[in-house]
Order: sequence, then C-alpha cells, then structure tokens
Amino acid sequence: MKEITVRDFFDAKKKDLALSLVTEPQTLAKKINSPHVNRPGLALAGYLEVFSAERIQVFGETEIRYLQSLTEDDLVSRMRDMLQTEIPCIIISKGLTLPPVVEYLANDLNVALLSSRLSTINLIQHLTRYMQDIFALEKTIHATLVDVFGQGILITGKSGIGKSECALDLVHRGHSLVGDDLITLRYLNDQLIGKPGREFGHFMEIRGVGFVNVERMFGIERTRRLKTIDMQMELMPWQENMDYERIGLSNTYAEHLGVKIPIIYLPVSPGKNVSVIVEVAAMNMILKGAGYDAAEDFSQKIHDEIRRKTMQKKMDDDSQESENSE
Repeated sequence: MKEITVRDFFDAKKKDLALSLVTEPQTLAKKINSPHVNRPGLALAGYLEVFSAERIQVFGETEIRYLQSLTEDDLVSRMRDMLQTEIPCIIISKGLTLPPVVEYLANDLNVALLSSRLSTINLIQHLTRYMQDIFALEKTIHATLVDVFGQGILITGKSGIGKSECALDLVHRGHSLVGDDLITLRYLNDQLIGKPGREFGHFMEIRGVGFVNVERMFGIERTRRLKTIDMQMELMPWQENMDYERIGLSNTYAEHLGVKIPIIYLPVSPGKNVSVIVEVAAMNMILKGAGYDAAEDFSQKIHDEIRRKTMQKKMDDDSQESENSE
C-alpha cells in the first residue's frame, strides 16, 4: 500500500495550497495512506461508528462554527475522541482559526493542524487531484510509447524485435515519442496513462548506433511527458503456420491495471514497414471512434454482392424456366 508522510505532503503542497503549520513540527510525522479527503461532520457530533479516520480531514466554516457553538467540556470531549483515532492531519480552510484548546489537544495527541487560505471547495478539489495522482495504481513494463495522430500507441514485444527502431521511424515521420524501453503505466481518472519509466530524458538505444537523444536531435515538439494509452501493438516474429487476423472483425484486448485496451498482434519480417502499419492502425482507430469500421463496411459489401448475385441467378433461372415452358 502506498503512503506518504504528512511532512512530505506539507513540503510538496505548502505553496500550492497556501498551507501553514499550526501545531508543533513533530506532529508532521504521521503517515497518509488513503487518497480520499473527508469532512468530519458526524464525527464532531460524536458519531464515530463509520468515521473515515484514515483520510485527511478538512474543516470548513460549517465545522468551525459548530465547534464554536459547543461548551468547552463538549468541545474537549468531541475533539479528543476524534483526535485519538488514526487521522493523519486536519486542514482548516479559509484561514479560519480553531479554539486554542484544540491546538493544545492536537499537539498532545500528535496530530498536525494545517491552515489553508483557500476556500473549502477549492481546497478539496486541489487535495483530491493531488492525492489521486500520488496514490494512482501503477506498474512499469518493457515497452515503447509513441503519440501517433493523437493516439497513444504502446509498442511491445521481445527484446530485439524492433520496438525502438519502429518508434524512431515514427518520430522521423513527424510523430512524438513518450518513452522507450521502460514505460510506467498509471491508472488515473479512469484512464490508462503512460510516461517514461526513467526521468532523465528521451533517450533511445538503437542497436548498432548506440544511444540517441530524441529531444536534442528532432526537437522538443517531437516528445511528450505522458500520454493516454489507446492501443497496444505487440510485435512478434513472423511464423508461417500462425493464424493472423486478416479482416479485423474480431476485437482482441490487453488488460493493464484493470483497464482493457485494443491490442494488435503484428508479425514482423525483413523488409516490412512496421511504422506505416502503426500509422494505419492509429488512423483506423480514429475512424472507428468516428463511427466508421472498414472491416464491417467490407463485410457488408461482400454480403450485398452475394445477395445481388443470388437474386440475379434466381431471375436468370426463372427466365430460363419461362422460356422452356413456352
């Protein structure tokens, strides 16, 4: 399970969320292990049965006014009960202030109180985006990722099959490289996102040449930092007896992090222009997204032709029978 410390969170988002620390620095040691944010209305009222204590707690104007309406004994009792759970920290929006006794309790129970100048809605929106990004599911695979006509194409296959060479040709033809050799896949906002598995630039290893820097060689406009993955191309050696897809009526899918994406198994043989096929596959996907399927169109035309010839033959047979009867 992923987790970050409250200190790491505070250091990373101090400027963006206009944060300041209310309690002592040692309260920043707790860990955050949930991507969700919670407003603890019922918990402040004393109902802790279904309290999401593992989440960052946000106090807005409603929570502050409610606490201010309590007697000191009730305030201490309610806050102590809540702070004794496993909450990582509390963030107070709008620059509002809590009664001093709450700060004392938070220091005593080692729970960080943070203050933000953002409105409650903006604070929760920013927090949610950041936490979802931090806690997104991810894995790293050996692959190459390119942007072809706006489509994210994940090129996979055994080492030495020609993934990097294909990507280099695509970049030379005007497309963009996201990453080569290692690609980190992330599940974020119901989408499969790919980015380079290494963070030191858009390098490619071309066998026989060595490493090349795509950004320096072709320009920054031929690179991308990340891309939504729309399709996978699995390069595989040509096999004489293999039954490859020839029409395209059947759809095959690969699954990564629970997301299914279309996959094409592409046989590779000497002299075959793989990059052109990748371009065609990307354009074909764009057409499918617009509602046109070439395989279905071709199949329909074949059926129409068969029907036309069948009807013509029937008419010819009927005509011949009529002539014979006369």
